Amino acid sequence: MCQYSANEGVVGQWHLVHLGSFATGGAGLVMAEASAVTPEGRISIHCPGLWNEEQARAWRVVTDFVHSQDTKIGIQLAHAGRKGSTMTPWDDHLIATKEEGGWTTLAPSPLAFEGYPTPHELNVDEIATLTASFANAADRAVRAGFDVLEIHAAHGYLLHEFLSPLSNERTDEYGGSFENRIRLLVNVVIAVRGAITTEMPLFVRISATDYVEGGWDLEQSIELARVLKTKGVDLIDVSSGGNVHGVRIRLHPGYQVDFAQKIRSGAQVPTSAVGLITEPQQAENIIMSEQADATMLARAMLRNPRWALNAAEELGEVVAWPPQLDRARTIRPSTSFARALWVQCNLRDRRENRRSRMD
Repeated sequence: MCQYSANEGVVGQWHLVHLGSFATGGAGLVMAEASAVTPEGRISIHCPGLWNEEQARAWRVVTDFVHSQDTKIGIQLAHAGRKGSTMTPWDDHLIATKEEGGWTTLAPSPLAFEGYPTPHELNVDEIATLTASFANAADRAVRAGFDVLEIHAAHGYLLHEFLSPLSNERTDEYGGSFENRIRLLVNVVIAVRGAITTEMPLFVRISATDYVEGGWDLEQSIELARVLKTKGVDLIDVSSGGNVHGVRIRLHPGYQVDFAQKIRSGAQVPTSAVGLITEPQQAENIIMSEQADATMLARAMLRNPRWALNAAEELGEVVAWPPQLDRARTIRPSTSFARALWVQCNLRDRRENRRSRMD
């Protein structure tokens, strides 16, 4: 989730501690927040990016720590489109002025999101440049040590804006038909996949529906997922909404899981489920019933970065804890498990010491 705590797109100590806490808390994958591929791709003036080498070096500090905990880390590559150039949520106004570091936002069509300025309509050459920016950011992400890349095409940000007829009124090759509206996302996927190894997992986050008649919907999401699967996407991260202001969504625990299940079965592609997943047994049931292949938690993990460790104990599973936290266990591992964990931790420490000497 967005932290609004970067300086000129460069992350610092807040992100190290914030994301590091999930690595020490047993998460299978730590996903860093939406990070812009260009300066104009940020949501706020304090959102992170990956458009230059200084940003990549700063991210490397974070990924090195997460890896030291035997945990994987991914990052969302994003462009906010017409929903960019904001202040932080705790500021007293929404849109940043030029003096505050704001910019003219970009979109497929000059249609403003509620409460935002009218964006600049991207021309074809600008779209091609933007596609290359995603590929360049992907290359930096690999060198920054990320294990997984996720292209953010949800929540009303730029790639979602191109997908939906409600925000895309273009009449060229990037608008109108389904094939034209998905063209930018497909090209971005191809470019990003070409910039990374074939073995590196590539996810795409989508909003399954706009919740508005005539907008992006589940049927189009299923068809999109089929296309993305052929272009090297390994998992569809299924969320919803965000492109239209004032939409009423009936919220309940796991309210978006059904979307993940239908895309999973309709497109025969792995999916992850998100949205008010808060309890261990709830997350377990989603996986065991094959509604989705993974669950991703946000607010529940913000409330408790040790959620995964606590969940394992609630479900009766004995997993490795960081040795510094081991006294907090309520379920004690067997002697053989504890000995194996001790050996694992010592080997990890030796590897880190050896790496430090080599550096």
